[in-house]
Amino acid sequence: MSSPQAQVRTYIQVHNNDNVVVALQDLNKGTKLSVNGSDIELREDITRGHKIALVPLSQGQEIFKYGYSIGYTTCDIYPGDWIHTHNLKTLLSDDDEFSYQPSAYTLAAPTDDMPTFMGYPRANGSVGIRNELWIINSVGCVNHLAQSLVRQCKEKYSELADDFLAVTHPFGCSQLGDDLAQTKQLLASLAANPNAGAVLFLGLGCENNQLSGLIESLPSTMSSRISYFNAQQVDDEEAEGMAHIEKLLATMADDKRVPCPVSQLTLAMKCGGSDGLSGLTANPLLGRISEKMASYGATVILTETPEMFGAEQVLMNNAANEDVYQKIVKLVDGFKQYFVDNNQPVYENPSPGNKAGGLTTLEDKSLGAIQKGGNAPVQDVIKYGEKAIAKNGITLLEGPGNDAVSCTALAASGANMVLFTTGRGTPLGVPVPTVKIASNSNLATRKKHWIDYDAGQLLRLDKTQDECTDEFFDLLIAIASGKATKNELNQFKEISIWKGGVTL
Repeated sequence: MSSPQAQVRTYIQVHNNDNVVVALQDLNKGTKLSVNGSDIELREDITRGHKIALVPLSQGQEIFKYGYSIGYTTCDIYPGDWIHTHNLKTLLSDDDEFSYQPSAYTLAAPTDDMPTFMGYPRANGSVGIRNELWIINSVGCVNHLAQSLVRQCKEKYSELADDFLAVTHPFGCSQLGDDLAQTKQLLASLAANPNAGAVLFLGLGCENNQLSGLIESLPSTMSSRISYFNAQQVDDEEAEGMAHIEKLLATMADDKRVPCPVSQLTLAMKCGGSDGLSGLTANPLLGRISEKMASYGATVILTETPEMFGAEQVLMNNAANEDVYQKIVKLVDGFKQYFVDNNQPVYENPSPGNKAGGLTTLEDKSLGAIQKGGNAPVQDVIKYGEKAIAKNGITLLEGPGNDAVSCTALAASGANMVLFTTGRGTPLGVPVPTVKIASNSNLATRKKHWIDYDAGQLLRLDKTQDECTDEFFDLLIAIASGKATKNELNQFKEISIWKGGVTL
């Protein structure tokens, strides 16, 4: 998965207007770079992913990367200097104002026939890429029961479903108000994911999150594919559970993969453990996929609202119309207020791992993060726990940046798979296939049991963007048609629910 060091570029200037370049290798003091016809000698060692000044910069001058400002200098800087947290500060403030400046960019119409994958059509018109039986708890007290039932299913019925999954969590008891409603909404939406061929809901019986209310919130099209019971109300909960499962498996018996257009897919984009290369390789790769899928009429979902701070105007300019623009403003302002209400700094990011990888300010991180959407139009904005329904572009989903919470929310919003870019690596996986894309080849080689695709190839001199895009798109079609991802092979499938309220 890795390439010889000699084939890798030394640096990249992301945009012609940038006054920095990014090191693509570890570079020693004294190394000379030829940039735009000028030779620059490094004044200190520079770690891969970190920024290098191209021109003399005075204190208070703005630094540009991706063609946008990522902050201002706190001292005088010379060509060849390292630019990072010691000499660069954010320009973001609570006084930021926005305006709708529609982008002139238009997606190119596809020049080829609609690609297809082998999927499972569902009664509501959606298509699953897996036919799994999920066991979802209303309350954490029955986690062990769900896990026990899954073990029995894998021993007895492994050939009758693509997989069996216990969707366990610690919530549902002693929650109140909006917090309880949020847990209920998330679980109901997750159950409606088209990758679940059938769902068994388990309750205890005395919890706040009553099964009756949870079942009532499900769409009627799921009625033949769900079953439920409370463990307190039966004599033998293990036997009762297996009896319910056998009936559900019978409803799945005739489900077969058939050719389906890629316009039926819903892909979610996520980044976690980013480094200085994430916004240069893996995230732009997903941006090209987002544009490609949008041109075919598919749905693409982006979340991580705090990682839009500092780059929100770019997303606003990609809004399909002014109504969507206003929704984006409300989303961003509302999440900032969420930070303020909890007495937390709005711009407390990037994380220590991000900084070690070369990201300096939130603008730096956010401008790299939104590369995952490319220039695809933003068609809708939805709340946490809601289902994405807009086609032909991007839906922005309210949610935090936390990997487990946001990936769970993406699965609940209807995503068939989550495309997860990372520069530092993570084994994380959620109930839907979680495709890991490494921003650099070193990670892809060291953690090949975690990583599904090496976007570090984009730095090779013998590999083009189009080649990588086509190669990755083919991989996505294979995964949609049944190829297992690393999180599936490792059985890393967990959920995490966003909690913000009172527990009794």
